[in-house]
Amino acid sequence: MTIRRMKYILAVAFSTFMMFFSNVSSAQEKHENGEGQHAVAAEKHGESHEEEKTGDVIIHHVLDSHEFHFFSYGDIHATLPLPIIIYSPERGLSVFSSARFEEGKEDYNGYRIVKEKIVPVDAAGNVDASVRAFDLSMTKNVVQMFIGIILLLVIMLSVAKKYKAQGAQSVPTGFQNAIEPVITFVRDDVAKPNLRERYQKYLPYLLTVFFFILINNILGLIPGSANVTGNIAFTLVLSVISLIVILISTDGHFWAHIFWPPNVPFLVKLILIPVELLGIFIKPAALMIRLFANMTAGHIVILSFVSLIFIFGKMNTGAGYGFSPVSLAFTIFIYVVEILVAFIQAFIFTNLTAVFIGQTFESGHGHDDKNGHHEEVFV
Repeated sequence: MTIRRMKYILAVAFSTFMMFFSNVSSAQEKHENGEGQHAVAAEKHGESHEEEKTGDVIIHHVLDSHEFHFFSYGDIHATLPLPIIIYSPERGLSVFSSARFEEGKEDYNGYRIVKEKIVPVDAAGNVDASVRAFDLSMTKNVVQMFIGIILLLVIMLSVAKKYKAQGAQSVPTGFQNAIEPVITFVRDDVAKPNLRERYQKYLPYLLTVFFFILINNILGLIPGSANVTGNIAFTLVLSVISLIVILISTDGHFWAHIFWPPNVPFLVKLILIPVELLGIFIKPAALMIRLFANMTAGHIVILSFVSLIFIFGKMNTGAGYGFSPVSLAFTIFIYVVEILVAFIQAFIFTNLTAVFIGQTFESGHGHDDKNGHHEEVFV
């Protein structure tokens, strides 16, 4: 809890600090350039462009895009372009590389990329509202998610193959030594305490969720990679799947307690029933927001510390070099914390999913004893 709170405080503090100084540096640069240079830029590109702020750069690296961007040095951009797949009822199917857009500076095949959204344009370069376009492209989040799926299958199938060849009671060797303790931990500390005798039924799902989130969390820490678990759409799908599993696990006893809580005054029931119904959807929503917020905050903090070097360097070269060791030290520290958070968030999502599933069982809602008293059982 202390590490998480510290990370939130650092995220807010340095994001605010970064936004303030980025405005200052942007204003200074616009003043130095002068009106004449802005006029030339406006004539070349058709409109005036403000200097990109540091905060915008950070958000750009956190969000999804149509290419993997590794680094930039002057006019050199080390990127891995991804395929653009656009279907339009009016224009048909278009498939080409995202490099055709040249970092958003050029239109291609009647399309333009604006803030990672592809819009149709006419021959004059204006947005064509009469053309419908459906973006089916492979963005970096999608590509990396498939990489995570492949890694998950390769790791688990290789471990299962060894167990099948050597027997389940054999001594683990090689990569089994790293995977087996994790599987045992999820089984003994997540599934069994929350699901009791039904844990074997849900253990495959819990293990899949845990390792899938963990692999994507770790992949997201590689420089130049995508922050998949920091994408709200990704966590939304995971939470919806968990909600479906939770609802499938319910029985008549569960819904009876939801719509008519026993041993509760009638007026209290009028308040409690809507709260219980909302709670069914609030619980998976909390899973979605928790994973998304934690993984996004960590990336923002790391990028903020790195950006501070360039912010101070923009104001004064000596200040930039002087602050570099401090910034790098904090960046390495937060990076190590993020590795720990990657495991913690995979565990929290899996554990809370097991808790919510366990609460749908009859034993999770209590039972009436022989004297008619309601006994609450906490799983």
